[in-house]
Amino acid sequence: MANLQKMPALALCSEDLANIGRHWDDITFALPKKQGELVGKLCDHAVGKALATMLGGITVCYSTKSKALLPPQPDCVEVGPARVIGGIRPQNFDVAYRPDGVRFAYDSKTLNTRASLSKNYQNMINDLGTEAATVHTRFPSAIVAFVVAVPEPCLATHRQNLTSALTRLCNRRTTNGDVHKAEVIALMVWHPATGAIDLDWPPPGSLLRMENFSEQVEACYADRFAGMPPHNED
Repeated sequence: MANLQKMPALALCSEDLANIGRHWDDITFALPKKQGELVGKLCDHAVGKALATMLGGITVCYSTKSKALLPPQPDCVEVGPARVIGGIRPQNFDVAYRPDGVRFAYDSKTLNTRASLSKNYQNMINDLGTEAATVHTRFPSAIVAFVVAVPEPCLATHRQNLTSALTRLCNRRTTNGDVHKAEVIALMVWHPATGAIDLDWPPPGSLLRMENFSEQVEACYADRFAGMPPHNED
């Protein structure tokens, strides 16, 4: 029975992102769908690994089964499709921790072309709100988290609008309301040419900055679950 530890900052390899970024098209301002999905998987693995460390170094189980209603082990972090039967609809999440029901549910979202961001980012915001609500209406104490990954050239004129919309949707602190809001959201803006994460956007102090993700998850989880099984203090 492991005690809670500090959650490490999310670690993404800039070389891996740069390899994906080689497929970026400077003419159409687009990254192919397959490469965009790889960015999401890098984020998923980083979140799963950091979460497992915070939970005391428990096992990370990688799954390809999308309909399993229980984790493969009693106390593990699931990376891969984890099925949550929520209050609105069944939903697959990319990372989950559900030792006694859902305590943590996370999804990555990628917007990989300038055209798709302009056309679809508001639909994505609606999806995030619905995913948060479907978890919280059945598991009100659960932590819902998202990473939204966007190549920097895609932001164009929607930089501020996207950031403002995500900010309004995060930072849920209570367990008895705001079911449509997520506890934690990070906006990962990255440069295809170098694989580097943009250090200037979101602005300094924003809740959406990548370096704030783990600290916010850790604080929220400790507030709701510290000292409770399977995290009894010695």
